[in-house]
Amino acid sequence: MEKKNQVKEHITIDGIPVEINGEKNILALIRKAGIELPTFCYHSELSIYGACRMCMVETGRNLEAACSTPPKAGMQIRTNTERLRKYRRMILELLLANHCRDCTACTMNGKCRLQELAKRFNIRQVRFPNTAPEPKIDNSSLCITRDKAKCILCGDCVRMCNEIQDVGAIDFVHRGSRMIVSPVFGQPIADSSCVGCGQCAAVCPTGAITVKDDVRKVWSALDDRETKVSCQIAPAVRVAVGREFGLQDRGYVPGNTAGAADNAIGRIVAALRRMGFDEIYDTSTSADLTVLEESNEFLKKLEKDPDGMPLFTSCCPAWIQFCEKHHPEILPYISTARSPMQMFASVIGEETSRLSGRRHVHVAVMPCTAKKFEAAREEFTVNGKPRVDYVLTTQELVRMIQESGIVFHELEPEAVDMPFGTYSGAGVIFGVSGGVTEAVLRRVSNDKSSRSIAALAWHGVRGMEGIKTTAIMYGERELKIAMVSGLKNASDLIRRITGGEEHYDFVEVMACPGGCVCGAGQPTAGREEKEKRGRGLYSADRLCYIKRSEENPLMMNLYNGILKGRVHELLHVDYTKKGSRHV
Repeated sequence: MEKKNQVKEHITIDGIPVEINGEKNILALIRKAGIELPTFCYHSELSIYGACRMCMVETGRNLEAACSTPPKAGMQIRTNTERLRKYRRMILELLLANHCRDCTACTMNGKCRLQELAKRFNIRQVRFPNTAPEPKIDNSSLCITRDKAKCILCGDCVRMCNEIQDVGAIDFVHRGSRMIVSPVFGQPIADSSCVGCGQCAAVCPTGAITVKDDVRKVWSALDDRETKVSCQIAPAVRVAVGREFGLQDRGYVPGNTAGAADNAIGRIVAALRRMGFDEIYDTSTSADLTVLEESNEFLKKLEKDPDGMPLFTSCCPAWIQFCEKHHPEILPYISTARSPMQMFASVIGEETSRLSGRRHVHVAVMPCTAKKFEAAREEFTVNGKPRVDYVLTTQELVRMIQESGIVFHELEPEAVDMPFGTYSGAGVIFGVSGGVTEAVLRRVSNDKSSRSIAALAWHGVRGMEGIKTTAIMYGERELKIAMVSGLKNASDLIRRITGGEEHYDFVEVMACPGGCVCGAGQPTAGREEKEKRGRGLYSADRLCYIKRSEENPLMMNLYNGILKGRVHELLHVDYTKKGSRHV
């Protein structure tokens, strides 16, 4: 007998039949049909909130929120009627009525979702008076800036902080027209439980929360002829800049793997030189130092306490603050190895103090907002001066290049400076979730063949999942390893470990979901673009002729030179001691 073709369930959207294939809401089906329905409060990785009402659609006589309405076979959906257009324009007018309209002076100008939709729906005037109180900007944090006058109460930041990061620094307070987003008791954000991860800023659609801007301070240092300005660039930065300047559209970067973000490190170096930086280095070099120090610590831990608590990584400053504020019981088990940023700052600081009598300012270009706080920690100052004077996020670097008038795609790629210009592929992959683990495994593995490196890629260490686990043989012992990104995932894993439900030997933690390539200091991007960034780092790793940190010849020179007799002083830190505690 012939099998009868099963009729698949579908709904009709603006006259187009769309098959239902596991979608949880009408919105997903509408976008599947090629219709960009406007939203403010919808993010697929966050819970459904349904507050902004911009995604309302007609289902017969009724209006339904597409983000919170599950699809049912046979539904007739209309997304673009006069009734809906009028409804959406009214919402936008009401939002704009109490919103700061100094768009040209806003960091989000040109990228603001409210601005974008106001243009799309042809809002030329706002009929309602602005009754909002005088804005009070919260500049207390070293990492982010909060401007209540730009908040539209979409709740994206609240859900990110509570659901994904498990920090709980902000929430809705008051009711009705008095409702605002605020830390508890209206205290400054720096005095709250905030850890500076900046993921609230990454999802804010209107610039109510933005990355703290230190561009003017860096320009001032560059303009001072009596000051020597050095710079280091984190691995994740190189794969986030290209799209901002259209490199991926132009296809300029040779050797790029299909589906991976372009590696723009050569052009970044060239741009920084044009802006006046005296020395430019790649933080991948000091990531090799971190691998060596952290892996040595890991092997000592296995020898001394093989069945005890795991060794937790220490590269992510938001993770360190999260432990200090939420899980202090974990601090003794965090690696004492400094982050690559701080290791490099120590090396460059020592080198500069030996060779130069000029005032020295060191700048780090990072994908991370929390690095701004790390730079200011007491633990990383020498005679009251920080080792890293300023941290620029990728967003700030892009603005500086644009302000300079540099035509980025026309730059010829240039190499970083010597004597610290050598790094391995292991250092490059530090910027993606699982990269630190893979780098350490390359170091401790007994098999040093190229085949073993390729095998590690298929060992469960790669990918954007929030929690990944793997096991690998070390001698006769099986090492159990967990890789976590997103602080709620870290909290959940900590509870299982401390509760005796699970045991791991090594745990890598990155605060930002997906790792540094998804840091809050990076240009905003969707999931697909973030995945391309991760693949871009692995592509850069494949082009490195040195694959393991211990094979980098610069490491031996450093250990026999600047670091000799001072390894612990310059490359390690004890977070169990009281230090700076304000974001």
